[in-house]
Amino acid sequence: MATDFFLAPQRRQAVLARLRHRGTVNVQELSDLLRISPSTVRRDLRDLELRGMLRRVHGGATVLDGTTEPEQPQRAGTHLEEKGRIAEAALRLITDNSTVLISGGTTTETLAARLGDRRGLTVVTNALPIAQVLSATATVDVIVLGGVLRHREQSLLGHLAERALSELQIDQIFTSAFGLDADAGLTGAHVDEAQTDRALLAAARRIVVLADESKLGRRGPVRLAPLDQVSTLVTDAAPHHPVCSALRHRGSDIVSA
Repeated sequence: MATDFFLAPQRRQAVLARLRHRGTVNVQELSDLLRISPSTVRRDLRDLELRGMLRRVHGGATVLDGTTEPEQPQRAGTHLEEKGRIAEAALRLITDNSTVLISGGTTTETLAARLGDRRGLTVVTNALPIAQVLSATATVDVIVLGGVLRHREQSLLGHLAERALSELQIDQIFTSAFGLDADAGLTGAHVDEAQTDRALLAAARRIVVLADESKLGRRGPVRLAPLDQVSTLVTDAAPHHPVCSALRHRGSDIVSA
């Protein structure tokens, strides 16, 4: 059942942040992301439209002409139900008074939106969408790593981000990836992100990978981490999936979503 963690101004700030980044939003997506009822979402969208901040369309809303920011990643609207379940399962791994790193991605963004009931939590990120979502959650301290902006993904890369990591003690990283394979390990799709992604993974004591079944057994062109460095996999895949079995054989934990 949906639960309102945010006050109305915080909710609407989160809606606008996501809308600016994605260009469009839909009611069910916002309901799942913010854990509020669809009727609450519709009321917020109506109020924001009356204030001239968006335009409602069937099933959701879109930005006003001339206010669109980066193009919506093609993956943003895929596997929404699975990502919601994975985020809920991953949420149980995050304790109060801890420091976690959340890297960019639509699944990790869904997780970030569910952190409103954690206390004493510090989140480190190099992803602007993660920071925008968490800006509506007053109970979470947010550290945004510096760096060069990669416009399409809205992530910060390079030596400035990597240098900042050396100043921090991070308990866990929650990350998604292009693919997770029994032989190739954790892989990415973009060479220009690889060095920063590896630094993010190396900065945390534990690596938690959030991946729906479509990511398992898939290999990207860039190696990020061997399989035995993955502490936990949170997935909707069956426990006997070959990647799950390979991880379990190496002593990793599998959390079913």
